[in-house]
Amino acid sequence: MQHSSPVIIGASPLSPADVVAVARDFAPVEIADDARERVIAARAVIDSLAADPHPHYGVSTGFGALATTFIAPDRRRQLQLSLIRSHAAGTGDEVETEVVRALQLLRLQTLASGHTGVRPIVVDTYAAMLNAGITPIVREYGSLGCSGDLAPLAHVALASMGEGDVRVAGELMPASDALAAAGIAPLELVEKEGLALINGTDGMLGMLLLALHDLEKLLTTADLAAAMSIESQFGTDAVFAADLMALRPQLGQSASAANLRAFLGDSPMVASHKGPEDGRVQDAYSLRCSPQVHGAARDTMGHARMIAERELASVVDNPVITSDGRIESNGNFHGAPIAVVLDFLAISVADVASVSERRTDRALDPARNRGLPPFLAHEVGVDSGLMIAQYAAAGIVSELKRLAAPASVDSIPSSAMQEDHVSMGWAGARKLRRAIDGLTRVLAIEILTGSRALDLRAPLVAGPATGAVRDLVRTVAAGPGPDHFLSPDMEAVTELVRSGAVLTTAKEHANV
Repeated sequence: MQHSSPVIIGASPLSPADVVAVARDFAPVEIADDARERVIAARAVIDSLAADPHPHYGVSTGFGALATTFIAPDRRRQLQLSLIRSHAAGTGDEVETEVVRALQLLRLQTLASGHTGVRPIVVDTYAAMLNAGITPIVREYGSLGCSGDLAPLAHVALASMGEGDVRVAGELMPASDALAAAGIAPLELVEKEGLALINGTDGMLGMLLLALHDLEKLLTTADLAAAMSIESQFGTDAVFAADLMALRPQLGQSASAANLRAFLGDSPMVASHKGPEDGRVQDAYSLRCSPQVHGAARDTMGHARMIAERELASVVDNPVITSDGRIESNGNFHGAPIAVVLDFLAISVADVASVSERRTDRALDPARNRGLPPFLAHEVGVDSGLMIAQYAAAGIVSELKRLAAPASVDSIPSSAMQEDHVSMGWAGARKLRRAIDGLTRVLAIEILTGSRALDLRAPLVAGPATGAVRDLVRTVAAGPGPDHFLSPDMEAVTELVRSGAVLTTAKEHANV
């Protein structure tokens, strides 16, 4: 665990960086004093309604299709307990720790808003669990992404009550034991609290924010990978000129082109074939149009970031306590805004990976790679070189195209047709996470290929940025030579991409 300065809950909306810090780096959290005052005021509203003989949804009624069933005061605590136990119905593999921590944090932010009606002890318990590194076991399947991520959030709530299982520092244990070891008393929920703990878009939003953090690095890494391919395949950088980009003022395209200019800057290899004697009029689309493809993904990411930041500033619960003390039902729990951009990003991820794989394929084809050996093999015919690495990239891209099929259009009615249109945002977020892993691997294969191609151009010299990345790759993967066990090289370079080491190295040698 890496502890940074505390993230303050309730003073202002969380930032994307706050969510990443708590989810991945285990940054501690603190509750702002004014947030605690708002929580106390909202709870007073719920307490007054609990005594009202008229039914109020979530306070003195059942839930979902049972919203018209009045619950007597002496059964309401059992109602909260039954709600959490029944809704903790996830199945499948465990969800990653970083996703669960993001889920916990985002629910805590809503609980601390003063619009949900929970008691301060609920807010304090969720904060204490995060700070103690107690991660409830959440299962992959169970959320339809409409009335919040109900099942995933219910698993978290169950753990706060001392039931179910959790992980602490990776070790699986009963929630009751983890809470006791951390000195946290299990929650005993009262009116409205069970509903407040599970009615939110926190899971899909958390995964969107983590994805945006990763894509910010990966799209610049894609520019770097393209630069290595363009350079080693004797492509031109002239098409990336700023004045040409200005003729089509797409922001993402211009940013990507600027990166390509920087990564290819001062390259003796690029300079070696400039001029009319080069003989080629235009590069292939996968080289020449890299900024257009990568730029479209950047602009998609910008839109998704805007939606995510709006959602971070939202209070998602049903019913909510308004600022003037009313309790009102609403539909803000519906995940449609997030679900749509999750699908949008999956499309862009597939497209960036697709053009990367095409650049890799060109590097291996002697009819198109301008003088490099077939498959960059050492002894052609005896050695296969990087032939099957390209197969791996192609297989991943094929899967990414399937993952690009939108989840958000696949509504499945539930709860006796009360919840008759759902967002499937959780499913969209899960497939986006897999897609990002695939893009990471496809880019790693292009960088591995580009590194070998640059080596094979000797005595021509690569540019400062691309050459430095090639040298970094050489610390984990062998250069040109007879065939060897290739999979470890691919995995090692993938980790260099995932960790950001490739991008950091490139930036150190380019003005990016």
